[in-house]
Amino acid sequence: MSLINEVSTKEKVIAITFDDGPNPLYTPQIIDIFAQTNSKATFFMIGEQIEKNPEIVKLVAEQGHEIGNHTFSHAKLTQIGQEECREEIKRNEELIQNLTHKKPVILRPPYLDYNDETTRLVRELGYAMIGALNIDATDWEQPGVEFILEKTRNHIKNGSILLFHDGYGDRSQSIEAVRRLLPELVSQGYKPVTVSELLRLFGG
Repeated sequence: MSLINEVSTKEKVIAITFDDGPNPLYTPQIIDIFAQTNSKATFFMIGEQIEKNPEIVKLVAEQGHEIGNHTFSHAKLTQIGQEECREEIKRNEELIQNLTHKKPVILRPPYLDYNDETTRLVRELGYAMIGALNIDATDWEQPGVEFILEKTRNHIKNGSILLFHDGYGDRSQSIEAVRRLLPELVSQGYKPVTVSELLRLFGG
C-alpha cells in the first residue's frame, strides 16, 4: 500500500488533516478550534491558494501546525506526464519553503489519485504519501454535519489519519463537524498531533 492511512501504535494519538486550503474564511477558524484544545493539525495546501493567502500560511506554521504538499494546481497526477508531475510538486514545495522556511515532507495526491509512477516520483522527491481512513465521510460533498461525524467516528482509533477540507467551496459543514469532534476526541483521551509526529513517534 503506497498511501499511509494510519499508523500502528498503542498510544492514543490521531492526526486530523485538511485539504485544498489555505482559505481566508475557513483556515483561521480551524486554527482557533485547535488552539482551544492545544492540539495540532496538518494542512495539505495547494500552491494556487498559497499564492493568494500567504499570510494564512505563515499563521498556520507559526501556530505549530504542519503544512503538507497538495500540488500547485490540484492536478490529477496520473493524468499528466512525469515532468509535469514533478513540476506540480516542486513548485508548491518552493512556495511552502519560502513562506515557512521548512521543506514539506508529506504529500497527499489530489483526489487520492496515484499509480506506480507517481509513487516512485513522490518517494524520489523525499515525501511520504498520505491518505486517510474516513474517506466515506465525503465531507467535500457537504453531506451534512451528522453524516460527516457518524462516518468519521467509525474510524477513530489509535494512529488514525482523518481527512477534512478547508478550501474550495462552502466548507462550513466540515468546520462544524471538526468543532464538535475535536473536544469529543480529547475527552476520550486522544491527542491530536501532526502527521509527521505520528510517523516519527511511531515508526511510520
